Amino acid sequence: DTLSAVLVNNLNAKAPGSPHMPDDAFIRQTGEKLIPMTKEEVRAVSIAKLQLPLDAVVYDVGAGTGSVSVELARACPQGWVYAIEGKQDACALTLENAKRHACHNLQVVEGWAPEACAGLPAPTHAFIGGSSGNMEAILRMLMDKNPAVRIVINLIALESIAETLRCIKEMDFEQAEIIQMQVSKAREIGDYHLMTAQNPVMIITCQYPRQKEQASDAAAD
Repeated sequence: DTLSAVLVNNLNAKAPGSPHMPDDAFIRQTGEKLIPMTKEEVRAVSIAKLQLPLDAVVYDVGAGTGSVSVELARACPQGWVYAIEGKQDACALTLENAKRHACHNLQVVEGWAPEACAGLPAPTHAFIGGSSGNMEAILRMLMDKNPAVRIVINLIALESIAETLRCIKEMDFEQAEIIQMQVSKAREIGDYHLMTAQNPVMIITCQYPRQKEQASDAAAD
């Protein structure tokens, strides 16, 4: 009957022991196009750097396939994750991956940051996987919403690294860490295993920008 509903109660259901998942757990392809995806080792380190509590409110800026969004949602089951993505096909993939892994606490937000974040609740944490050239505006938006927000940024292009380092220096964070991560994976060629390198990724973690003292006009009076 089309008006019927079925409730299934799985008495043997178990929570995942770890939020981290292999790359092949996610759908990447839409038609003939591959959507960019943060690789699993980089996801693991980046999410660890966020230091998420169970009830975190997290922005995933530049969600792509939603691989990071899904793992974030699994890492904070009592919180909420907002996957912000400007490309329609990538939004569709993020939603599909969220449904595939039963992420009830993940909302896809179609649009470009920072404008797409205007109506969202203040984040406790943010992951920036893609800024589309708006890094400074995105960082300032996050600071305006929550000055104590903890931010992790992934960067590959040298131009993006330079722009982000400029912003980090200008905002003068009390806590700022910069690491470079390079992952190589073995592939079989005949009887041998050769290592194939992935792109090196810069992972920047920052929190608590120092407040610059404003010059007082009273001294001039």
